[in-house]
Amino acid sequence: MIAANNVTLRFGKKALFEDVNIKFTEGNCYGLIGANGAGKSTFLKILSGELEPTKGDVTISSGQRLSFLKQDHFQYDQYTVLDTVIMGNQRLYDIMKEKDAIYMKTDFTEEDGLKAAELEGEFAAMNGWEAESDAATMLNGLGIETELHYTLMADLNGSQKVKVLLAQALFGNPDILLLDEPTNHLDLDAIAWLEEFLINFENTVIVVSHDRYFLNKVCTHTADIDYAKIQLYAGNYDFWYESSQLMIRQMKEANRKKEEKIKELQDFIQRFSANASKSKQATSRKRALEKIQLDEIRPSSRKYPYIDFRPEREIGNEVLTVEHLSKTIDGVKVLDDISFILNREDKVALVGANELAKTTLFKILAGEMEPDEGSYKWGITTSQAYFAKDNTDIFKDELTITDWLTQFSAIKDATYVRGFLGRMLFPGDAGMKLLPVLSGGERVRCQLSMMMIKATNVLLFDEPTNHLDMESITSLNNALIKFSGVIMFSCHDHQFVQTTANRIMEIIDGKLIDKITTYDEYLESDASIRKRMIQQNSSEE
Repeated sequence: MIAANNVTLRFGKKALFEDVNIKFTEGNCYGLIGANGAGKSTFLKILSGELEPTKGDVTISSGQRLSFLKQDHFQYDQYTVLDTVIMGNQRLYDIMKEKDAIYMKTDFTEEDGLKAAELEGEFAAMNGWEAESDAATMLNGLGIETELHYTLMADLNGSQKVKVLLAQALFGNPDILLLDEPTNHLDLDAIAWLEEFLINFENTVIVVSHDRYFLNKVCTHTADIDYAKIQLYAGNYDFWYESSQLMIRQMKEANRKKEEKIKELQDFIQRFSANASKSKQATSRKRALEKIQLDEIRPSSRKYPYIDFRPEREIGNEVLTVEHLSKTIDGVKVLDDISFILNREDKVALVGANELAKTTLFKILAGEMEPDEGSYKWGITTSQAYFAKDNTDIFKDELTITDWLTQFSAIKDATYVRGFLGRMLFPGDAGMKLLPVLSGGERVRCQLSMMMIKATNVLLFDEPTNHLDMESITSLNNALIKFSGVIMFSCHDHQFVQTTANRIMEIIDGKLIDKITTYDEYLESDASIRKRMIQQNSSEE
Protein backbone atom coordinates (compact mmCIF):
# COMPACT_ATOMS: atom_id res chain seq x y z
CA MET A 1 0.00 0.00 0.00
CA ILE A 2 1.14 3.54 -0.78
CA ALA A 3 -0.66 6.69 0.35
CA ALA A 4 -0.39 10.47 -0.02
CA ASN A 5 -1.29 12.30 3.17
CA ASN A 6 -2.27 15.98 2.93
CA VAL A 7 0.19 16.43 0.06
CA THR A 8 0.60 19.99 -1.21
CA LEU A 9 3.07 21.10 -3.86
CA ARG A 10 3.59 24.76 -4.65
CA PHE A 11 5.67 26.51 -7.28
CA GLY A 12 5.74 30.10 -6.04
CA LYS A 13 2.13 31.11 -5.44
CA LYS A 14 0.68 28.42 -7.68
CA ALA A 15 -0.46 25.18 -6.05
CA LEU A 16 -0.12 22.17 -8.34
CA PHE A 17 -1.61 19.98 -5.58
CA GLU A 18 -3.53 21.11 -2.50
CA ASP A 19 -4.08 18.81 0.51
CA VAL A 20 -4.30 15.62 -1.52
CA ASN A 21 -5.27 12.50 0.40
CA ILE A 22 -5.38 9.26 -1.56
CA LYS A 23 -4.55 5.61 -0.87
CA PHE A 24 -3.46 3.04 -3.47
CA THR A 25 -3.98 -0.54 -2.32
CA GLU A 26 -2.60 -3.93 -3.28
CA GLY A 27 -4.12 -5.80 -6.19
CA ASN A 28 -5.39 -2.72 -8.01
CA CYS A 29 -4.19 -0.86 -11.09
CA TYR A 30 -4.81 2.89 -10.98
CA GLY A 31 -4.89 5.05 -14.09
CA LEU A 32 -3.71 8.57 -13.23
CA ILE A 33 -5.36 10.97 -15.67
CA GLY A 34 -5.61 14.73 -16.16
CA ALA A 35 -5.00 17.53 -18.64
CA ASN A 36 -1.50 18.42 -19.82
CA GLY A 37 0.16 20.37 -17.03
CA ALA A 38 -2.15 18.97 -14.33
CA GLY A 39 0.84 17.29 -12.66
CA LYS A 40 0.51 13.58 -13.44
CA SER A 41 4.25 12.92 -13.87
CA THR A 42 5.03 15.24 -10.96
CA PHE A 43 2.71 13.29 -8.68
CA LEU A 44 4.44 10.03 -9.62
CA LYS A 45 7.77 11.65 -8.68
CA ILE A 46 6.32 12.62 -5.32
CA LEU A 47 5.11 9.05 -4.74
CA SER A 48 8.53 7.66 -5.72
CA GLY A 49 10.40 10.01 -3.39
CA GLU A 50 12.22 11.80 -6.22
CA LEU A 51 10.39 15.03 -5.38
CA GLU A 52 9.57 16.40 -1.92
CA PRO A 53 6.12 17.95 -1.45
CA THR A 54 5.79 21.41 0.05
CA LYS A 55 3.58 19.92 2.74
CA GLY A 56 2.39 16.45 3.68
CA ASP A 57 4.07 13.10 3.14
CA VAL A 58 3.93 9.75 1.37
CA THR A 59 3.79 6.48 3.30
CA ILE A 60 4.60 2.99 2.02
CA SER A 61 3.84 -0.26 3.83
CA SER A 62 6.87 -1.61 5.66
CA GLY A 63 9.18 -3.84 3.65
CA GLN A 64 7.59 -3.10 0.28
CA ARG A 65 9.74 -2.44 -2.80
CA LEU A 66 8.81 0.32 -5.22
CA SER A 67 9.81 0.36 -8.89
CA PHE A 68 9.57 3.44 -11.12
CA LEU A 69 9.89 3.39 -14.91
CA LYS A 70 12.82 5.65 -15.78
CA GLN A 71 13.07 7.51 -19.09
CA ASP A 72 16.84 8.27 -19.00
CA HIS A 73 17.97 6.47 -22.16
CA PHE A 74 21.70 6.96 -21.45
CA GLN A 75 21.97 6.06 -17.76
CA TYR A 76 22.80 2.39 -18.39
CA ASP A 77 24.83 2.64 -21.61
CA GLN A 78 27.85 0.88 -20.08
CA TYR A 79 25.80 -2.16 -18.97
CA THR A 80 24.51 -5.13 -20.92
CA VAL A 81 20.81 -5.40 -21.67
CA LEU A 82 20.33 -8.35 -19.29
CA ASP A 83 22.20 -6.64 -16.44
CA THR A 84 20.15 -3.48 -16.95
CA VAL A 85 16.92 -5.41 -16.51
CA ILE A 86 18.13 -7.25 -13.40
CA MET A 87 19.15 -3.90 -11.89
CA GLY A 88 15.42 -3.32 -11.53
CA ASN A 89 15.92 -5.25 -8.29
CA GLN A 90 19.05 -3.44 -7.14
CA ARG A 91 19.67 -5.59 -4.08
CA LEU A 92 19.57 -8.80 -6.15
CA TYR A 93 21.95 -7.30 -8.72
CA ASP A 94 24.36 -6.17 -5.97
CA ILE A 95 24.37 -9.68 -4.48
CA MET A 96 25.14 -11.19 -7.89
CA LYS A 97 28.11 -8.88 -8.42
CA GLU A 98 29.40 -9.30 -4.87
CA LYS A 99 29.27 -13.10 -5.19
CA ASP A 100 31.09 -12.98 -8.51
CA ALA A 101 33.80 -10.76 -7.01
CA ILE A 102 34.35 -13.16 -4.10
CA TYR A 103 34.55 -16.25 -6.33
CA MET A 104 37.05 -14.48 -8.60
CA LYS A 105 39.52 -14.03 -5.75
CA THR A 106 42.76 -15.94 -6.05
CA ASP A 107 43.30 -15.80 -2.25
CA PHE A 108 39.88 -17.16 -1.24
CA THR A 109 39.69 -17.17 2.61
CA GLU A 110 37.45 -18.84 5.15
CA GLU A 111 35.87 -15.45 5.78
CA ASP A 112 35.14 -15.16 2.06
CA GLY A 113 33.49 -18.58 2.17
CA LEU A 114 31.20 -17.56 5.04
CA LYS A 115 30.28 -14.34 3.27
CA ALA A 116 29.62 -16.22 0.03
CA ALA A 117 27.37 -18.70 1.84
CA GLU A 118 25.42 -15.84 3.41
CA LEU A 119 24.99 -14.18 0.01
CA GLU A 120 23.98 -17.48 -1.61
CA GLY A 121 21.20 -17.88 0.95
CA GLU A 122 19.85 -14.41 0.34
CA PHE A 123 20.26 -14.92 -3.40
CA ALA A 124 18.20 -18.13 -3.33
CA ALA A 125 15.51 -16.49 -1.17
CA MET A 126 15.13 -13.78 -3.82
CA ASN A 127 14.75 -16.36 -6.62
CA GLY A 128 18.12 -15.29 -7.95
CA TRP A 129 18.66 -18.50 -9.89
CA GLU A 130 15.67 -17.62 -12.08
CA ALA A 131 16.70 -13.96 -12.50
CA GLU A 132 18.36 -14.26 -15.91
CA SER A 133 15.64 -16.47 -17.39
CA ASP A 134 12.89 -14.21 -15.99
CA ALA A 135 14.61 -11.13 -17.43
CA ALA A 136 15.07 -12.88 -20.79
CA THR A 137 11.39 -13.87 -20.88
CA MET A 138 10.34 -10.25 -20.29
CA LEU A 139 12.71 -8.97 -22.97
CA ASN A 140 11.45 -11.50 -25.50
CA GLY A 141 7.86 -10.60 -24.69
CA LEU A 142 8.62 -6.95 -25.40
CA GLY A 143 10.32 -7.77 -28.70
CA ILE A 144 14.00 -7.67 -27.67
CA GLU A 145 15.44 -10.76 -29.34
CA THR A 146 17.74 -13.15 -27.45
CA GLU A 147 20.82 -12.20 -29.49
CA LEU A 148 20.59 -8.67 -28.08
CA HIS A 149 20.48 -9.67 -24.40
CA TYR A 150 24.26 -9.46 -23.92
CA THR A 151 24.62 -6.33 -26.08
CA LEU A 152 25.58 -3.05 -24.42
CA MET A 153 22.69 -0.61 -23.95
CA ALA A 154 24.72 1.99 -25.83
CA ASP A 155 24.38 -0.12 -28.99
CA LEU A 156 20.56 -0.19 -28.94
CA ASN A 157 18.29 2.28 -30.71
CA GLY A 158 15.86 4.49 -28.81
CA SER A 159 12.85 2.20 -29.18
CA GLN A 160 14.82 -0.82 -27.96
CA LYS A 161 16.13 1.11 -24.94
CA VAL A 162 12.58 2.06 -23.96
CA LYS A 163 11.60 -1.62 -23.95
CA VAL A 164 14.61 -2.60 -21.84
CA LEU A 165 13.88 0.15 -19.29
CA LEU A 166 10.28 -1.04 -19.12
CA ALA A 167 11.46 -4.61 -18.49
CA GLN A 168 13.71 -3.23 -15.75
CA ALA A 169 10.74 -1.57 -14.02
CA LEU A 170 8.67 -4.76 -14.22
CA PHE A 171 11.46 -7.10 -13.15
CA GLY A 172 11.46 -8.94 -9.84
CA ASN A 173 7.77 -8.57 -8.92
CA PRO A 174 7.90 -5.13 -7.21
CA ASP A 175 5.24 -4.45 -4.58
CA ILE A 176 4.46 -1.01 -6.03
CA LEU A 177 4.91 -0.22 -9.72
CA LEU A 178 4.87 3.36 -11.05
CA LEU A 179 4.70 3.70 -14.84
CA ASP A 180 4.88 7.06 -16.61
CA GLU A 181 3.73 6.66 -20.24
CA PRO A 182 4.91 3.03 -20.54
CA THR A 183 3.41 2.60 -24.03
CA ASN A 184 5.41 5.47 -25.57
CA HIS A 185 7.53 4.16 -28.46
CA LEU A 186 6.20 0.61 -28.02
CA ASP A 187 4.81 -1.21 -31.05
CA LEU A 188 1.31 -2.67 -30.80
CA ASP A 189 2.58 -6.21 -30.12
CA ALA A 190 4.69 -4.99 -27.18
CA ILE A 191 1.73 -3.00 -25.83
CA ALA A 192 -0.44 -6.14 -26.00
CA TRP A 193 2.22 -8.06 -24.04
CA LEU A 194 2.37 -5.30 -21.40
CA GLU A 195 -1.43 -5.30 -21.10
CA GLU A 196 -1.46 -9.02 -20.31
CA PHE A 197 1.41 -8.61 -17.85
CA LEU A 198 -0.38 -5.87 -15.90
CA ILE A 199 -3.73 -7.68 -15.96
CA ASN A 200 -2.06 -10.65 -14.25
CA PHE A 201 0.12 -8.51 -11.93
CA GLU A 202 -1.09 -8.97 -8.34
CA ASN A 203 0.50 -5.96 -6.64
CA THR A 204 -0.12 -2.19 -6.83
CA VAL A 205 0.20 -0.36 -10.16
CA ILE A 206 -0.14 3.39 -10.79
CA VAL A 207 0.10 4.28 -14.46
CA VAL A 208 0.01 7.48 -16.51
CA SER A 209 -0.91 6.95 -20.15
CA HIS A 210 -2.61 8.75 -23.05
CA ASP A 211 -3.69 5.42 -24.54
CA ARG A 212 -7.41 5.07 -23.80
CA TYR A 213 -7.62 1.42 -24.89
CA PHE A 214 -4.65 0.55 -22.67
CA LEU A 215 -6.21 2.26 -19.63
CA ASN A 216 -9.54 0.53 -20.27
CA LYS A 217 -7.82 -2.84 -20.54
CA VAL A 218 -5.60 -2.74 -17.43
CA CYS A 219 -7.08 -0.30 -14.89
CA THR A 220 -9.37 -1.25 -12.03
CA HIS A 221 -9.52 2.36 -10.75
CA THR A 222 -9.08 5.86 -12.15
CA ALA A 223 -7.52 8.78 -10.27
CA ASP A 224 -8.49 12.09 -11.91
CA ILE A 225 -6.33 15.19 -11.33
CA ASP A 226 -8.31 18.40 -11.78
CA TYR A 227 -8.03 21.78 -10.05
CA ALA A 228 -5.20 20.64 -7.71
CA LYS A 229 -7.29 17.77 -6.32
CA ILE A 230 -7.35 14.04 -7.06
CA GLN A 231 -10.72 12.28 -7.23
CA LEU A 232 -10.73 8.47 -7.13
CA TYR A 233 -13.21 6.43 -9.18
CA ALA A 234 -13.71 2.65 -9.18
CA GLY A 235 -13.46 1.46 -12.79
CA ASN A 236 -11.45 2.06 -15.94
CA TYR A 237 -11.18 5.17 -18.14
CA ASP A 238 -14.53 4.73 -19.91
CA PHE A 239 -16.24 4.19 -16.55
CA TRP A 240 -14.58 7.36 -15.21
CA TYR A 241 -15.76 9.34 -18.24
CA GLU A 242 -19.34 8.12 -17.95
CA SER A 243 -19.35 8.60 -14.17
CA SER A 244 -17.90 12.11 -14.30
CA GLN A 245 -20.34 13.16 -17.03
CA LEU A 246 -23.23 11.60 -15.08
CA MET A 247 -22.13 13.43 -11.93
CA ILE A 248 -22.12 16.76 -13.79
CA ARG A 249 -25.55 16.06 -15.28
CA GLN A 250 -26.92 15.13 -11.85
CA MET A 251 -25.48 18.29 -10.28
CA LYS A 252 -26.97 20.43 -13.06
CA GLU A 253 -30.36 18.74 -12.63
CA ALA A 254 -30.19 19.21 -8.85
CA ASN A 255 -29.30 22.89 -9.35
CA ARG A 256 -32.20 23.30 -11.79
CA LYS A 257 -34.63 21.95 -9.21
CA LYS A 258 -33.10 24.17 -6.52
CA GLU A 259 -33.38 27.22 -8.78
CA GLU A 260 -37.07 26.41 -9.38
CA LYS A 261 -37.58 26.12 -5.61
CA ILE A 262 -35.70 29.38 -5.01
CA LYS A 263 -37.93 31.21 -7.53
CA GLU A 264 -41.05 29.71 -5.96
CA LEU A 265 -39.99 30.86 -2.46
CA GLN A 266 -38.95 34.31 -3.70
CA ASP A 267 -42.30 34.77 -5.46
CA PHE A 268 -44.20 33.81 -2.29
CA ILE A 269 -42.10 36.13 -0.12
CA GLN A 270 -42.51 39.00 -2.54
CA ARG A 271 -46.29 38.54 -2.72
CA PHE A 272 -47.07 37.99 0.97
CA SER A 273 -44.32 39.59 3.08
CA ALA A 274 -46.57 42.67 3.65
CA ASN A 275 -49.65 40.54 4.37
CA ALA A 276 -50.15 40.22 8.13
CA SER A 277 -52.02 36.92 7.85
CA LYS A 278 -49.22 35.41 5.73
CA SER A 279 -46.25 36.99 7.53
CA LYS A 280 -45.33 33.87 9.49
CA GLN A 281 -45.37 31.76 6.31
CA ALA A 282 -43.27 34.39 4.51
CA THR A 283 -40.74 34.40 7.36
CA SER A 284 -40.59 30.59 7.30
CA ARG A 285 -39.92 30.63 3.57
CA LYS A 286 -37.16 33.21 4.02
CA ARG A 287 -35.42 30.80 6.41
CA ALA A 288 -35.88 27.93 3.92
CA LEU A 289 -34.51 30.14 1.13
CA GLU A 290 -31.36 30.89 3.12
CA LYS A 291 -30.64 27.17 3.53
CA ILE A 292 -30.68 26.37 -0.19
CA GLN A 293 -27.15 26.21 -1.60
CA LEU A 294 -26.46 25.62 -5.28
CA ASP A 295 -23.75 23.06 -6.06
CA GLU A 296 -20.61 24.60 -7.47
CA ILE A 297 -20.03 23.12 -10.94
CA ARG A 298 -16.56 24.02 -12.08
CA PRO A 299 -15.76 23.41 -15.73
CA SER A 300 -12.98 20.88 -16.19
CA SER A 301 -9.46 22.21 -16.76
CA ARG A 302 -9.32 19.89 -19.79
CA LYS A 303 -9.30 21.63 -23.16
CA TYR A 304 -10.20 19.96 -26.45
CA PRO A 305 -8.76 21.42 -29.66
CA TYR A 306 -11.14 21.81 -32.59
CA ILE A 307 -9.80 19.55 -35.34
CA ASP A 308 -11.67 19.38 -38.63
CA PHE A 309 -10.15 18.39 -41.97
CA ARG A 310 -12.24 19.75 -44.86
CA PRO A 311 -10.89 18.97 -48.35
CA GLU A 312 -11.31 21.71 -50.93
CA ARG A 313 -11.81 19.16 -53.72
CA GLU A 314 -13.66 15.87 -53.82
CA ILE A 315 -11.36 12.95 -54.53
CA GLY A 316 -11.74 10.88 -57.71
CA ASN A 317 -11.64 7.12 -58.19
CA GLU A 318 -7.89 6.99 -58.92
CA VAL A 319 -6.04 7.76 -55.72
CA LEU A 320 -2.64 6.01 -55.55
CA THR A 321 -0.91 3.19 -57.39
CA VAL A 322 2.29 1.73 -55.92
CA GLU A 323 4.26 -0.78 -58.00
CA HIS A 324 7.23 -2.88 -56.88
CA LEU A 325 8.68 -0.35 -54.41
CA SER A 326 11.98 -1.33 -52.79
CA LYS A 327 14.28 0.61 -50.49
CA THR A 328 17.47 -0.36 -48.65
CA ILE A 329 18.72 1.70 -45.69
CA ASP A 330 22.07 1.02 -44.01
CA GLY A 331 22.32 -2.33 -45.75
CA VAL A 332 18.85 -3.50 -44.67
CA LYS A 333 16.03 -3.88 -47.23
CA VAL A 334 13.19 -2.22 -45.34
CA LEU A 335 10.80 -2.25 -48.33
CA ASP A 336 10.95 -5.26 -50.65
CA ASP A 337 8.89 -5.22 -53.87
CA ILE A 338 5.81 -3.58 -52.34
CA SER A 339 2.72 -3.01 -54.50
CA PHE A 340 -0.79 -1.81 -53.65
CA ILE A 341 -3.61 0.47 -54.84
CA LEU A 342 -5.42 2.99 -52.64
CA ASN A 343 -9.13 3.52 -53.25
CA ARG A 344 -11.24 6.58 -52.49
CA GLU A 345 -12.90 5.03 -49.39
CA ASP A 346 -9.67 3.79 -47.79
CA LYS A 347 -8.51 4.68 -44.29
CA VAL A 348 -5.34 2.62 -43.98
CA ALA A 349 -3.47 1.88 -40.75
CA LEU A 350 0.19 0.91 -41.13
CA VAL A 351 0.91 -1.34 -38.14
CA GLY A 352 3.71 -3.57 -36.96
CA ALA A 353 7.04 -3.38 -35.17
CA ASN A 354 9.19 -2.03 -38.01
CA GLU A 355 9.11 1.72 -37.41
CA LEU A 356 11.77 2.42 -40.03
CA ALA A 357 9.84 0.62 -42.77
CA LYS A 358 6.67 2.60 -42.03
CA THR A 359 8.47 5.95 -41.92
CA THR A 360 10.37 5.13 -45.12
CA LEU A 361 7.13 4.37 -46.98
CA PHE A 362 5.58 7.63 -45.77
CA LYS A 363 8.63 9.64 -46.84
CA ILE A 364 8.60 8.08 -50.31
CA LEU A 365 4.87 8.71 -50.81
CA ALA A 366 5.29 12.30 -49.55
CA GLY A 367 8.10 12.90 -52.05
CA GLU A 368 10.80 13.34 -49.38
CA MET A 369 12.73 10.18 -50.32
CA GLU A 370 13.39 8.33 -53.57
CA PRO A 371 12.84 4.55 -53.80
CA ASP A 372 15.68 2.33 -55.03
CA GLU A 373 13.30 0.49 -57.33
CA GLY A 374 9.65 0.71 -58.36
CA SER A 375 7.28 3.63 -58.73
CA TYR A 376 4.18 5.30 -57.31
CA LYS A 377 1.59 7.58 -58.89
CA TRP A 378 -0.97 9.85 -57.24
CA GLY A 379 -4.29 10.42 -59.03
CA ILE A 380 -4.79 13.79 -60.72
CA THR A 381 -7.65 14.72 -58.37
CA THR A 382 -5.58 14.12 -55.23
CA SER A 383 -3.79 16.60 -52.99
CA GLN A 384 -1.66 15.39 -50.09
CA ALA A 385 -0.63 16.66 -46.67
CA TYR A 386 2.07 14.83 -44.70
CA PHE A 387 2.58 14.67 -40.93
CA ALA A 388 6.24 13.75 -40.23
CA LYS A 389 7.10 11.86 -37.07
CA ASP A 390 10.45 13.65 -36.79
CA ASN A 391 9.58 17.35 -36.88
CA THR A 392 12.99 18.70 -35.80
CA ASP A 393 13.75 20.42 -39.11
CA ILE A 394 10.22 21.82 -39.40
CA PHE A 395 10.53 23.91 -36.24
CA LYS A 396 14.15 25.07 -36.34
CA ASP A 397 13.50 28.46 -38.02
CA GLU A 398 13.06 31.60 -35.91
CA LEU A 399 9.49 32.22 -37.09
CA THR A 400 6.34 32.91 -35.08
CA ILE A 401 3.63 30.26 -35.22
CA THR A 402 1.40 32.65 -37.16
CA ASP A 403 4.04 33.46 -39.79
CA TRP A 404 4.92 29.78 -40.16
CA LEU A 405 1.31 28.67 -40.65
CA THR A 406 0.58 31.50 -43.11
CA GLN A 407 3.05 29.87 -45.56
CA PHE A 408 0.63 26.97 -46.04
CA SER A 409 -2.58 29.00 -46.27
CA ALA A 410 -4.21 30.04 -49.54
CA ILE A 411 -5.60 33.06 -47.65
CA LYS A 412 -2.64 35.17 -46.49
CA ASP A 413 -4.54 36.95 -43.75
CA ALA A 414 -3.25 36.95 -40.17
CA THR A 415 -6.77 37.06 -38.67
CA TYR A 416 -7.81 34.02 -40.70
CA VAL A 417 -4.66 32.10 -39.70
CA ARG A 418 -5.03 33.05 -36.04
CA GLY A 419 -8.56 31.65 -36.18
CA PHE A 420 -7.05 28.24 -36.95
CA LEU A 421 -4.52 28.64 -34.15
CA GLY A 422 -7.17 29.66 -31.62
CA ARG A 423 -9.12 26.48 -32.30
CA MET A 424 -5.90 24.52 -31.77
CA LEU A 425 -5.39 26.05 -28.28
CA PHE A 426 -3.08 28.90 -29.33
CA PRO A 427 -5.26 31.88 -28.34
CA GLY A 428 -4.29 35.53 -28.70
CA ASP A 429 -0.59 36.24 -28.22
CA ALA A 430 0.23 32.51 -28.19
CA GLY A 431 0.33 32.80 -31.97
CA MET A 432 3.45 34.96 -31.59
CA LYS A 433 5.47 32.17 -29.97
CA LEU A 434 8.67 31.29 -31.81
CA LEU A 435 8.91 27.79 -33.30
CA PRO A 436 12.11 26.63 -31.49
CA VAL A 437 10.58 27.13 -28.00
CA LEU A 438 7.47 25.03 -28.60
CA SER A 439 6.85 21.88 -26.56
CA GLY A 440 6.32 18.50 -28.19
CA GLY A 441 2.54 18.75 -27.89
CA GLU A 442 2.50 22.31 -29.26
CA ARG A 443 4.55 21.24 -32.27
CA VAL A 444 2.10 18.44 -33.05
CA ARG A 445 -0.86 20.83 -32.81
CA CYS A 446 0.96 23.18 -35.21
CA GLN A 447 1.47 20.33 -37.68
CA LEU A 448 -2.22 19.44 -37.44
CA SER A 449 -3.12 23.10 -38.04
CA MET A 450 -0.95 23.02 -41.17
CA MET A 451 -2.74 19.91 -42.43
CA MET A 452 -6.14 21.49 -41.81
CA ILE A 453 -5.31 24.78 -43.50
CA LYS A 454 -3.99 23.00 -46.61
CA ALA A 455 -7.47 21.47 -47.11
CA THR A 456 -6.16 18.39 -48.94
CA ASN A 457 -8.15 15.24 -49.69
CA VAL A 458 -5.35 12.78 -48.76
CA LEU A 459 -3.78 12.77 -45.30
CA LEU A 460 -0.54 10.92 -44.45
CA PHE A 461 0.19 10.63 -40.71
CA ASP A 462 3.34 9.09 -39.23
CA GLU A 463 2.60 8.66 -35.50
CA PRO A 464 0.46 11.80 -34.98
CA THR A 465 -0.55 10.93 -31.39
CA ASN A 466 3.00 11.10 -30.00
CA HIS A 467 3.22 13.99 -27.48
CA LEU A 468 -0.54 14.65 -27.53
CA ASP A 469 -2.70 14.60 -24.41
CA MET A 470 -5.80 12.45 -24.26
CA GLU A 471 -8.12 15.31 -25.12
CA SER A 472 -6.18 16.12 -28.32
CA ILE A 473 -6.00 12.43 -29.26
CA THR A 474 -9.78 12.16 -28.86
CA SER A 475 -10.33 15.25 -31.02
CA LEU A 476 -7.99 13.98 -33.74
CA ASN A 477 -9.56 10.51 -33.61
CA ASN A 478 -13.05 11.95 -34.10
CA ALA A 479 -11.85 14.22 -36.93
CA LEU A 480 -10.36 11.31 -38.88
CA ILE A 481 -13.45 9.17 -38.39
CA LYS A 482 -15.61 11.79 -40.13
CA PHE A 483 -12.98 12.85 -42.74
CA SER A 484 -14.37 12.37 -46.26
CA GLY A 485 -11.02 11.80 -48.00
CA VAL A 486 -8.33 9.10 -47.91
CA ILE A 487 -6.06 8.49 -44.93
CA MET A 488 -2.90 6.45 -44.42
CA PHE A 489 -1.54 6.55 -40.89
CA SER A 490 0.61 4.77 -38.32
CA CYS A 491 -0.26 4.93 -34.63
CA HIS A 492 0.37 2.98 -31.42
CA ASP A 493 -3.04 3.85 -29.92
CA HIS A 494 -5.18 0.71 -30.24
CA GLN A 495 -8.53 2.51 -29.94
CA PHE A 496 -7.42 5.13 -32.48
CA VAL A 497 -6.52 2.42 -35.01
CA GLN A 498 -9.61 0.32 -34.37
CA THR A 499 -12.09 3.20 -34.71
CA THR A 500 -10.43 4.91 -37.70
CA ALA A 501 -9.05 2.26 -40.06
CA ASN A 502 -10.99 0.08 -42.50
CA ARG A 503 -7.83 -1.40 -44.04
CA ILE A 504 -4.71 -2.75 -42.33
CA MET A 505 -1.20 -2.96 -43.78
CA GLU A 506 1.80 -4.49 -42.03
CA ILE A 507 5.38 -4.66 -43.29
CA ILE A 508 7.30 -7.72 -42.07
CA ASP A 509 10.90 -8.12 -43.21
CA GLY A 510 10.19 -5.70 -46.05
CA LYS A 511 7.14 -7.62 -47.33
CA LEU A 512 3.58 -6.28 -47.21
CA ILE A 513 0.49 -7.85 -45.65
CA ASP A 514 -2.60 -5.97 -46.87
CA LYS A 515 -6.10 -6.70 -45.51
CA ILE A 516 -9.44 -4.87 -45.82
CA THR A 517 -10.57 -5.33 -42.24
CA THR A 518 -10.70 -3.65 -38.84
CA TYR A 519 -7.68 -3.81 -36.58
CA ASP A 520 -9.26 -6.12 -34.00
CA GLU A 521 -10.37 -8.52 -36.75
CA TYR A 522 -6.86 -8.43 -38.21
CA LEU A 523 -5.29 -9.34 -34.88
CA GLU A 524 -7.75 -12.18 -34.32
CA SER A 525 -7.96 -13.78 -37.77
CA ASP A 526 -4.57 -13.09 -39.30
CA ALA A 527 -2.19 -14.08 -36.52
CA SER A 528 -1.44 -17.36 -38.29
CA ILE A 529 -0.81 -15.55 -41.60
CA ARG A 530 1.63 -13.17 -39.92
CA LYS A 531 3.40 -16.08 -38.22
CA ARG A 532 3.72 -18.01 -41.48
CA MET A 533 5.07 -14.95 -43.25
CA ILE A 534 7.67 -14.32 -40.55
CA GLN A 535 8.74 -17.99 -40.64
CA GLN A 536 8.89 -17.96 -44.45
CA ASN A 537 11.05 -14.84 -44.49
CA SER A 538 13.33 -16.30 -41.81
CA SER A 539 13.82 -19.53 -43.79
CA GLU A 540 14.61 -17.58 -46.96
CA GLU A 541 17.35 -15.71 -45.11
